[in-house]
Amino acid sequence: MLPPEPPPLPALTGAEAELIDRYLDVVDLLGRINPARHGDTYRGLRAAQALVGKATALRDALALMHHRGEHELHARTLARALRVLDGERRTARVTLPPRSDS
Repeated sequence: MLPPEPPPLPALTGAEAELIDRYLDVVDLLGRINPARHGDTYRGLRAAQALVGKATALRDALALMHHRGEHELHARTLARALRVLDGERRTARVTLPPRSDS
C-alpha cells in the first residue's frame, strides 16, 4: 500500500520557490550544527562550512525577489509551502530538544 499523496504545493513565483528551497537548505544545516542535539564535532564543522554558501544563496534569492519588485512576503502561502516540504520537522531540529528531568 502506498503512502498518501502529500498536498500540492501552493502556486509560487520562481523567486518564492527559490527562497523556500534556500531557506530549508540553511535550516537543515543549522539543525546539524545545533549543539543541543546529538552528533559529533566533525559533522557540525562540515555543516558550518557549507552554511556560508547556503546563506549566500538565501541572500541572493531574497535580493532577486526585491529587485523584481516582490517587496512583500506572502507568509500564509509560504508557510503552506514549508509545511508541504516537511518544514515543521526540519525547523524543529534547530530548537532545543524537550527538557529531560532525569
